[in-house]
Amino acid sequence: MRCFPRRLCFWTALLLAAHLLLLDAAPAVAGLAPSRRSGTTGVESVRAADMIVLQRALEHRVVAQKLKDYGVTPEEARSRLASLSDQDLHQLASMAHGLPSGGDGLGAVVTLLVIVILVIVVVKLLNKDIVIK
Repeated sequence: MRCFPRRLCFWTALLLAAHLLLLDAAPAVAGLAPSRRSGTTGVESVRAADMIVLQRALEHRVVAQKLKDYGVTPEEARSRLASLSDQDLHQLASMAHGLPSGGDGLGAVVTLLVIVILVIVVVKLLNKDIVIK
């Protein structure tokens, strides 16, 4: 024995599916980003910008190793940077822009190995022999 007629069950299921899929969707949440004038930064002076550049250079692995080889600790290097004049600091920061960025070259080696493996796979798929003399 049925409690509800077949037609009522169909329309109830259809209305419930429409409600779950269309009407009960979560609203999008949006907000305004804080605005600031273009061309402005959080750095107050040229000296502060140069100090940021040099501190990032000191964090570089090669620079840290060279300083360690010379017997200079990172704290000593930071204190000496703070005591430099503005002109010397700017000159040192402009030379620090030439430091290599990124890793230690491992990515280039891995890329070359992947290319060599792909060439070998393509040659094998073309039924060619690889002969190294």
